[in-house]
Amino acid sequence: MPDQLTPLLLVGTGAMSGAYAKVLKALGQPFLAAGRGTERAETFAREWGVQTGHGPLPAQLGRFDAVPETTIVAVSATNLAEATEQLIEAGVRRLLVEKPVALNQPDAEKLDVLARNAGAEVYVAYNRRFYASVEAARKIIDADGGVLSVKFDFTEARSRIEALNKDPAELKGWLFGNSTHVIDLAFFLGGYPKTIVAQSRGGLGWHPAGAIFTGCGTTDKGADFSYHSNWLAPGRWGVEVMTAKSRLVLQPMEQLFLQNQQSFALEAVAIDDTLDKEFKPGLYRQTEAFLSGNADLRLMSLSAQAEAFKNYTVIRDGNRSNFEGDNRS
Repeated sequence: MPDQLTPLLLVGTGAMSGAYAKVLKALGQPFLAAGRGTERAETFAREWGVQTGHGPLPAQLGRFDAVPETTIVAVSATNLAEATEQLIEAGVRRLLVEKPVALNQPDAEKLDVLARNAGAEVYVAYNRRFYASVEAARKIIDADGGVLSVKFDFTEARSRIEALNKDPAELKGWLFGNSTHVIDLAFFLGGYPKTIVAQSRGGLGWHPAGAIFTGCGTTDKGADFSYHSNWLAPGRWGVEVMTAKSRLVLQPMEQLFLQNQQSFALEAVAIDDTLDKEFKPGLYRQTEAFLSGNADLRLMSLSAQAEAFKNYTVIRDGNRSNFEGDNRS
C-alpha cells in the first residue's frame, strides 16, 4: 500500500473530485488538489481544507520538488486524456483515471503505449463494479455455477442530457463517456465479447453516430449476451444476468433483485450498502482498492480499456458481421 504519509494528487476540483475528496478524508489519505480556474480551486480548498493549486497542469507539476507518485484524475471527459498524458510524462507512476480515460479508441491506445513505456500503472474508474449490489450478484453467480446469458440496456435520458450544456465533444462521445458504465458492467459480469453483431440506427444532433442500438453475441465465459438501447424513447439503465438457478436484475444498478426457478416474482436481495449510501456509490471501495496497491480484478487496467474500445466502437457504429474481440480486465 502506498505510504499513507505521502500525499496523493487529486486532479480536478469539480463535483466528481469532491466525491473523491470525501472518500480520501474518510480513509485518512493525505492529498493535494490541482484545479484549473482560480475561483473553483479556492472554493475547493476551503471546502475540503486541502492545498489546491490552479492554472495549467504542467506548470503546477513543475513546482513540486518531487511529483506525487499516485494520482486520481477526475477532470472533465474532454480533458482526461491530455491530463493523464501530462501526469505520466511528469513522472507519476500510479493513476486512477475517471472513465472513459479518452473519448476515442486511438487516444486510449496512445495513452496505453505511453503508460507501458513509462512503467506507469493506470486504472480506469468504473465505480459500478464496486457496488454492494454487484458484489452480491457476483457471489450468487459463482454459487450458481456461472453465467448463461446477459442482457442490458444503456438507454440515455435525452432531455436531461440536452439540458446539461456539456461540451459538444463530450456529447459526441457520450456513449463512450457515459453509457459504458452499463456496457462495462454487463461484460464484467458476463464475460468479454468473442463475437458481436451490432446494429446502430438514427442519430441525434449532439450524438450523430446513433440513437438506437441493438445487438448480440457470445462471451469468453461461454455466455450469450444481447442489448437494446433506444435514446429516442423513454428507458433506464439495467443489467440482467441469467444463471442455471437465478435471474439477477440490477435495475436500478444500486439494487439487486432475484427471480428463482420456482417463482415469477422478483425479490429484493438484502445487501450491505452502507458505504454506497454514505459516499457516491462504489467510490469508497474503488478508491480503497486502488490505494491498497494489491491486485484487484475489479480495477480495470488502461490496457483493458484500450482493448474494450473496439467493442464500444462496434456497439456505437454497428456492423453486419462478426467482430472478433479479446478483451480482458
